[in-house]
Amino acid sequence: MSLLQDRRALITGGTTGLGFAIAERFLAEGAQVVITGRAVDLGRDAERELGPRARFVGADAADPRAVSSSVAAAVGHLGGLDVLVNNAGIGLTARLIDTPLADYDRLMNVNVRGYLLYAQQSRPHLARSHGCMIHIASDAGVWGEQATGLYSVTKAAAVMLGKMLALDVGKDGVRSNVLCPGDIWPGMRHMAPPGEEDRPESGEWPLPPIGRIGQARDVAAAAVFYASQESQFITGTTLIVDGGMTAGYLQRERAPQTAT
Repeated sequence: MSLLQDRRALITGGTTGLGFAIAERFLAEGAQVVITGRAVDLGRDAERELGPRARFVGADAADPRAVSSSVAAAVGHLGGLDVLVNNAGIGLTARLIDTPLADYDRLMNVNVRGYLLYAQQSRPHLARSHGCMIHIASDAGVWGEQATGLYSVTKAAAVMLGKMLALDVGKDGVRSNVLCPGDIWPGMRHMAPPGEEDRPESGEWPLPPIGRIGQARDVAAAAVFYASQESQFITGTTLIVDGGMTAGYLQRERAPQTAT
């Protein structure tokens, strides 16, 4: 039996990258999936690629009405809800001290408020099925990255949000856990300096101790575990999927230097 047979999942930001990989793996494990995203063209392409057990619903995670309507649409299509994957997110390449207020509002509204809105709207449906919430944060929420200062702040908030929700919804039989990916290929689509057009991350990262850059499938595998009955006594936890980067400082060997 597949690990997620007949499970009904809503994955926000599921049209590309990590969200798409999670949707793809959930489907392979027997789930039915609804994905959300702001770009309708990307959503329709993803829906076709994922196949007949997937449905796209257009929604902006920063818009409370869009969140409410997308949850209702997902529940109506799926006939209920077992798994919420909070994944929709955006980034910004800037030091925190240099971040414009408009960008602060934009990132907080999607990366933090959007997660809370989806959790609030999904809670009654997850309570009926004793389902679970999975919140995608980042290793940047564990050890901050100066180059993406506000993004790090929002992901640290997402980690604590997942813990507090575990306390709030546990009595409903609902679990809430957090995944913190490290450097994963493909990277985020929405990452750029203030005032510039979003562009995908380059993937030029230091090599983790495990010896390779992470792949979206690594995060998807962890999400399957959290969504499955194998983790039914696990809630309020944070799982770091980073190949060991946050384990500690790794001293790289250098070629011997010749004294002059």
